[in-house]
Amino acid sequence: MSTNSNEAAVRAGDARSESALPVIDRATGRVDAAAEWRHPLTGLTLGLLLFETITGLAIYLLPFSVFNQFGVLWHTLIGIAMIVPVGWYLGRHWWLRFHGKFNHYQFLGYLSAALLAALFVSGFVLTWQAAFGTRISYGWDLVHLITGLVLVFALLAHCLMLWFRKINAPAAAADLRRSKRSFLRQTLAAACLLLVLHAGSAAMYSPAPVHNEFPADYSWKYGEDRPFAPSLVRTESNWALDPATLSGSRGCGTSGCHSEILAEWEPSAHRYASSDVVFQAVQHIMLEDVGAEATRYCAGCHDPVALLSGNKNVNVEGLTSIGADEGVSCIGCHAIVQTDIRGNADYTMGQPVRYIGERKEGAANKWMSDFLIRVYPEQHKAAFARPLYKTAEFCAACHKQFINEEVNQIGWVQLQNQYDNWRKSRWYHEGDATKTVTCRECHMPLTDSLDPAAGDSGDYNRTAGDRKHRSHRFLAANQVIPILMNLPGGEEHVRLTEQWLRGEIEVPEIADKWTAGPVIRLELAGPETVEPGEQVDVQVIVTNNKVGHGFPTGPLDIIRSWVELTVTDQDGKVVYEVGKPDEQGMMDDDTMIFKAEGIDRYGNDIDVHNLWEMVGARFKRALFPGTSDMETYSFACPGLVTPPTPETDEEKTAHTFGAPPQASVLRVSAVLNYQKADAAFLDKLFGKEAGIRTPITALSEATMTIRVEQ
Repeated sequence: MSTNSNEAAVRAGDARSESALPVIDRATGRVDAAAEWRHPLTGLTLGLLLFETITGLAIYLLPFSVFNQFGVLWHTLIGIAMIVPVGWYLGRHWWLRFHGKFNHYQFLGYLSAALLAALFVSGFVLTWQAAFGTRISYGWDLVHLITGLVLVFALLAHCLMLWFRKINAPAAAADLRRSKRSFLRQTLAAACLLLVLHAGSAAMYSPAPVHNEFPADYSWKYGEDRPFAPSLVRTESNWALDPATLSGSRGCGTSGCHSEILAEWEPSAHRYASSDVVFQAVQHIMLEDVGAEATRYCAGCHDPVALLSGNKNVNVEGLTSIGADEGVSCIGCHAIVQTDIRGNADYTMGQPVRYIGERKEGAANKWMSDFLIRVYPEQHKAAFARPLYKTAEFCAACHKQFINEEVNQIGWVQLQNQYDNWRKSRWYHEGDATKTVTCRECHMPLTDSLDPAAGDSGDYNRTAGDRKHRSHRFLAANQVIPILMNLPGGEEHVRLTEQWLRGEIEVPEIADKWTAGPVIRLELAGPETVEPGEQVDVQVIVTNNKVGHGFPTGPLDIIRSWVELTVTDQDGKVVYEVGKPDEQGMMDDDTMIFKAEGIDRYGNDIDVHNLWEMVGARFKRALFPGTSDMETYSFACPGLVTPPTPETDEEKTAHTFGAPPQASVLRVSAVLNYQKADAAFLDKLFGKEAGIRTPITALSEATMTIRVEQ
């Protein structure tokens, strides 16, 4: 501004008050700069921008806290509220200034205005996505961050150049200095008032109380340094955790974010790990036999919420707590911070810092916490998306089990051990993910997804934008409980489980390193022709084709898998059958069966999953990954000739039986069946009168035809 114009502005200023709108000198067409500096709208605009700058930088630079979360809320609220006054100021400022000759002042002004417009647009998009979507766009978030940072420098340069612009007229310079001081007061007053509101709201916030306490009568049977023993689980504080902080899984879905994952988890084995009727019945027997403290051994994997809240304790009815019915809840997995491959729940449970409103009642609190998680997700991701969860070692903490003297009073006994089976199998290639098939690649296959957790650039064969997430059904082998407990989606889950057991579900991401065909391959071998009366030897070959660990796996004193063999003649008349359960579900002793028979120190059967008494096994038959097992069945071809008596020990161990006369064709069929819990176990656990039986799933079938030469 020239000296003459400034003098004119001073003269014009004598005729108006300081609070009046700046005027344009009629003679020169120049704007009264001093009046514009002290105009309230100028100070308000810069004050709002200063507050947004401070809170914006705090969001990115300061650690997660209640203060910063309120900063996000105020940043968003003020960002929306300032659109009208700041937009008015920009329009008015442009109208006053656009007449002048284009120069570097105007360039910086136009640049700042453009950046501010981009900042408003990106901020509005992010707010809309957080309020009504499931996640913010990282592209828009980056635009918001970069435009904000560039705006700070561009606007600061614009203001400083005008601030230190040389004014030759002493009176005009003095008036301008007074106006600038007025501008500073207004700017700082507006920013400070908002910062006080921000800090005050954060200080007044009262989070939901957290009761990390053991019951007053808690039993420290195994020592105060091992409060959850004989389970190996720990907490970061080595103290009890409030069960409410480990549960609430439905909130992950009702937020609208992880509804797909919640629907998968609800009928899963993790979901019913504690409410499973078999687990509850065995726990009751354990309670009566060896006391409440011993039930902690099982609870680390099956019932972590009740265990870690101190409710596996004397005088706690049902040995349960709030949220324990969720089994292995969402947080029950996603708050684990460390694991060890010893098994027996050898993991460390954290207690994640939660967002404001997240654990409070009411729709407003729910909306606020959901909004914050979406728009300010760093803490949520850091707490619940650790790289640890991608490893087989994470699964090993529970999918590996042993008993030692502390439990059975005798000594160490290895029980189920999926992890070491896998690590020593053909599916594991150390350091080479392209050849290794991991737990999650099988049991958590990729599924098309709109979930905000979709995409992962951390896997060698995935991208951040692949629009897939890992299924949380954890399909495996329990085709009983989801329907028995009437869980949401239970029937669909059981149907998929049976397809999984038969190998009918393909996993495209590992198709190039997984084998094709059934999970367990069944084959028959025998002669093509026989003569009447001749002894026929048929071999049944069972191969663990695709299972990443032993088959069957899990509690082999409960589970059973067996071959049902049937021989018929040309008319369909049964010549022989073995392995067919009777009406009570019992089978012949000579059935080819895969299971285990544990014994206690006195040689008695472990017949109700009373592992706390187990010291060994009198029988165990299972298939290591990639291996085969064979059984020979011997019978006489129908005819008049009596088959020879077996002479060798090997022949005597084969299954020998007679057959009715006359046959031209023998059709041999074999079925490999699977049952989650056998009849004898269920009768012992619930009583014969209960009549509880679990379904039988046919895993594989094989047939062959033998011609009879007359």
